[in-house]
Amino acid sequence: MAWNEPGGGNQHDPWSSGGRRGGNDGNGNRGNNSGGDNGNKGGNNQGPPDLDEALKKFQDKLNSMLGGGKKGGGRKTGGGGSDKNRNPFALPGLLIIVALAIWAAMGFYLVDQSERGVVLRFGEYQDVVNPGLQWNPPLIDDVRMVNVTRVRSLSQTQSMLTRDENIVEVEISAQYQVANPRDFVLNVRDPAVSIENALDSALRHVVGGTDMIDILTSGREILGSSVASRLQSYLDNYGAGIRLQTINIESTSAPAPVIDAFDDVIRAREDRQRTINQGIAYANAIIPEAQGQAQRIVEQGQGYRESVVAEAQGQANRFNSLLSEYTNAPEIMRERMYLDTMEEVFGKTPKVLLDVSENAPLMYLPLDQLRGGSSNRSNASSGSADSDEQLDPSVLERLRNTQGSASSSSNTNSSSIRREGR
Repeated sequence: MAWNEPGGGNQHDPWSSGGRRGGNDGNGNRGNNSGGDNGNKGGNNQGPPDLDEALKKFQDKLNSMLGGGKKGGGRKTGGGGSDKNRNPFALPGLLIIVALAIWAAMGFYLVDQSERGVVLRFGEYQDVVNPGLQWNPPLIDDVRMVNVTRVRSLSQTQSMLTRDENIVEVEISAQYQVANPRDFVLNVRDPAVSIENALDSALRHVVGGTDMIDILTSGREILGSSVASRLQSYLDNYGAGIRLQTINIESTSAPAPVIDAFDDVIRAREDRQRTINQGIAYANAIIPEAQGQAQRIVEQGQGYRESVVAEAQGQANRFNSLLSEYTNAPEIMRERMYLDTMEEVFGKTPKVLLDVSENAPLMYLPLDQLRGGSSNRSNASSGSADSDEQLDPSVLERLRNTQGSASSSSNTNSSSIRREGR
């Protein structure tokens, strides 16, 4: 029989050191411990408290908090009796209050700085909440967080037909951000799939209107800008709330079986363009030089024209001046003009003319050599000496005899002599 069974003989507490709890009397009340007054006072019972008593004490305290209490300041006990003043709605009310507190605590949430929260109440749009601590009724409002600063990206590699009916492979990538959280959440079911399909449609439309050689060479930049503008217009029409950042054409290539032939064509076109650029550079270098020379010739002609006109005007003015003077003194002006003319004529010739009388001695000065200067004379003398040294002695003797005969014949001439010298 258990030690705490009512009415049993085994009343010893296994956790006590000899003390013993009193048994129940006939009315169901526990007796006092044997060796103490009113319970375990003075006894050696150090075992755990009774679980039934602990639950009953907690229930009594809860009843007292919710409006129940003990009748007459005491506990009415008896076989199968209970408190008649206990509130039957106390426990459900407490549970409701606790549930409401938990429900309200569940409504607090934190919105990050890079996010925006789209609030849906029973599936209907309500508001977009900003970063910070927010509260919404849980189980009523649905808050969907959208990152508006993260740059999302996608890439595609497609084979498509060009305007000249050739097949080209294009690898393209796009970067985008969320511009409108409400449209991003509500207007499209799957934004990633929507922008992927829109990108494919825009790319095929632009490539279908472009020749293959332009796509493979210089038309890639134009291709990227055209795809970007068309894709953004598609997304705006969808109301997707997406803003494109960049569109990059990663690569464009011909199909594998004909890629070598297309590479040769591209190289030939590049050589052609390089030759054209060289020709343009040469033309840019030659044309300005020719224009400069032409301008210089024109300016020289203008200068010559102005000098001739000025000289003619000066001669006309000189003639008019001489005419006025000639009118005043004709003989003097005629003599003066004759002397000026003869001075001008003889000043330009190296010949010297001498007019002597019949028996007058002749004196000759080498004026042409005097004009040349001492340096010319020294050069001439050194040259003649060198030439004399280089001549044969027989030839030199013959020249001397010729000069001597010429001088004797000139001395015997008794007529007037006119010598001409250089």
